[in-house]
Amino acid sequence: MTSNQTQPVGSVSQPQAIQPVRGMNDVLPGDAAAWQRLESIARDLFAAYAYQEIRVPIVEHTGLFKRSIGEFTDIVQKEMFTFDDPSGDSLTLRPEATAGIVRAMISNGLLHNQKQRVWCAGPMFRHEKPQRGRFRQFHQLDVEAFGYPGPDIDAELIMLSGRLLKAVGVERVELNLNSLGTTASRRAHREKLVAYFSAHKSKLDPDSLRRLEGNPLRILDSKNPDLKDIIAGAPLLTEYLDEESKQHFDGLRRHLDAVGIKYVLNPLLVRGLDYYSHTVFEWVTTELGSQGAVCSGGRYDGLVTQLGGEPTPAMGWALGQERIVELLRVQGVGAATNAPDIYFVIAGQRAEAEGLALAERLRDSVAGLRIETHCGGGSFKSQMKRADKSGAAYALILGDSETERRVVGLKSLRVEQPQVEVAWDALAEELKGRVTR
Repeated sequence: MTSNQTQPVGSVSQPQAIQPVRGMNDVLPGDAAAWQRLESIARDLFAAYAYQEIRVPIVEHTGLFKRSIGEFTDIVQKEMFTFDDPSGDSLTLRPEATAGIVRAMISNGLLHNQKQRVWCAGPMFRHEKPQRGRFRQFHQLDVEAFGYPGPDIDAELIMLSGRLLKAVGVERVELNLNSLGTTASRRAHREKLVAYFSAHKSKLDPDSLRRLEGNPLRILDSKNPDLKDIIAGAPLLTEYLDEESKQHFDGLRRHLDAVGIKYVLNPLLVRGLDYYSHTVFEWVTTELGSQGAVCSGGRYDGLVTQLGGEPTPAMGWALGQERIVELLRVQGVGAATNAPDIYFVIAGQRAEAEGLALAERLRDSVAGLRIETHCGGGSFKSQMKRADKSGAAYALILGDSETERRVVGLKSLRVEQPQVEVAWDALAEELKGRVTR
């Protein structure tokens, strides 16, 4: 309101509604079932492969990510949510989970003469342009293994990721595979790469020029279509792999071939983080626009040492939950639901006095039974409308007359069946026979 505007006497201005932070989205009740289903399947699969859950803070010292992810990455230079706490310490909302898990392993002494298989889930934060499949707060499932030097653990982790995608119903995804080799092989390749791109310096975009000085391998990952032909002519890292790297990669491929996992060798596949070595992989789709990777990972044998621990081989991957939920929607996979099994219609003074207690007894007697009990009064007609809208398979109907006779009406809401009356004492067994998972 400007200074020359007046507000009517006695009126109260309406406070302006607070909007969500851009790129940080609500998961509403109607969508939560798909998330819960994904997380439930993942939790069971991780247990089946003997991976244990670990929970790490969403805030870490900024230096952790500078040392692990790399000073010349887009994440550190442009995308981190960093702030000073009241003590003056620089803290950062985690942009990815691996660094924090490695920090937890070291600070809690979990790597000394030990092997670890762990997983975690939760939000990550990157300040980048929000778009389909990419948000400023996003959620990942993250799986890591420590202390296993051979390609067998690489294969197991890829098998686990593939099994998870299949279990939740994802279709039409492709496994891309590459090797980044050892530090020595990457050093030899880096010299050739810098020489090659320096000869084409006038055609590079600003991002690629910056990467040329710090991490030239990342130029191969550029999404700029104008650089496609230049990148296609760049020397490939696979041409500089040493014998150790070749043997590791060949071993991985033999394991995948043995279980029939198909893959595409992609020599341009690199990771955006500096700590990777040897195996890198992505499960990709063409159905989410430019955000094609739904699960990405690889080996990072040098990271534990880089963060102050003893030399420890390590391998892991991260899966984007928003992208999986969106991909399932795009592919028409049936939506998960949290609809109740029973909607309990309660109409009348005596019924209201007994209804909640009867619902509690049913929950005690029938494990896993989902009952939505009507609260707040209302006519029988309005309650039946809500029962139908709830998605429940059945309505239990309790009025004063039924309460006096200690029975309830049982009405099918989805299939044409006659309504029946069931005695309270027999109700639990009747529902066990009708409600199945």
